[in-house]
Amino acid sequence: MTVILDKFNEIIYNANMKRTTTQVDSTFAEIGAYLKTWRRVYALKAVQVAERAGISIGTLKKIENGDPSIGTAAFLEVVRSLGLLDTLADSLDPLNTDLGRARVTENLPKRIR
Repeated sequence: MTVILDKFNEIIYNANMKRTTTQVDSTFAEIGAYLKTWRRVYALKAVQVAERAGISIGTLKKIENGDPSIGTAAFLEVVRSLGLLDTLADSLDPLNTDLGRARVTENLPKRIR
């Protein structure tokens, strides 16, 4: 799970760096592989995860193969079905970072134009 969190954090904290489609595709592939590994760690068959997530086996395979065209809801349902949703959400919480905690004391703008 740490590797998934590290990848998401890398994307979030390097947001000022130019991201190419190749980089995004590569990250989707890595995350998909991590989810497949977690499924195997839990000794779950693909059909079991797909049923728990409320998606087709084909959609699960696309997620595990890193297809970036899959919707966010389907992706998050797979993460939830593997018991990783809270961990993913926590990894994106700005208050879990030094920068986020430092900035929270500032008067953050409601909108950035």
